[in-house]
Amino acid sequence: MDREDFDFLTFMLVEDNDQEEREMSAFKKSDKYARDMAFNLLSAGSEAVSSGLTWFLWLVAAHPLVEKSIVEEMKTNLNAKGDEKGRYFSFGELSKLNYLQAAICESLRLYPPVPFEHTVSIDSDSLPSGHRIGKNTRVIYCPYSMGRMEEIWGEDCLEFKPERWISNKGEIKHVSPYKFIAFNAGPRTCIGKDLAMVEMKAVGAAVIWNYSLNVVEDHPILPANSIVLHMKHGLMVRVLKRCLS
Repeated sequence: MDREDFDFLTFMLVEDNDQEEREMSAFKKSDKYARDMAFNLLSAGSEAVSSGLTWFLWLVAAHPLVEKSIVEEMKTNLNAKGDEKGRYFSFGELSKLNYLQAAICESLRLYPPVPFEHTVSIDSDSLPSGHRIGKNTRVIYCPYSMGRMEEIWGEDCLEFKPERWISNKGEIKHVSPYKFIAFNAGPRTCIGKDLAMVEMKAVGAAVIWNYSLNVVEDHPILPANSIVLHMKHGLMVRVLKRCLS
């Protein structure tokens, strides 16, 4: 495929030389596959990231100590200084911001962009819990609820605590994707996970470094009943230029 003609949807639909891909080629030519793939690319690549950022920025605005810690981390690790024209950060700089990443992970735990997931069994099987399921059985699980379960995350499961993601050495703790399920797990792990995290860190860092967000008083913060976990009434804030010393 020529570089100038490349687009990701076409890339996902074209036939490959791999044996498994050849076996899938007939299905890939179906309208249903093209429809489902286009929907996934649009929802995951745009809607999910915007949803995650909205909840993250609201949580940071509602927790001044977390906001202060993120700003101090940027000052300490990046030698960043105030700039009247604003500032954004490179990929290399973003990799140094562990506390920022921890805050994003904590936000995704509490407010996963996709609050419900479902899968269908291709044959009879037994779940890890011991429950038997039959062929073509639809199994629905709820990442939103799983992120708030005391037996999974402890007694402070409802608290926004980025520190739970930081090791004693100040590094990001590895958490099993079967526990932190925001990006799914196993063969169904989101292929855009790393890109989504970089996008959220880049936008989050730029916004927090340059601006202070004050949520409008009495503005209702509620999740919308939708496939992607948007805020029902949006996020209304007053944006103030941050003063950095």
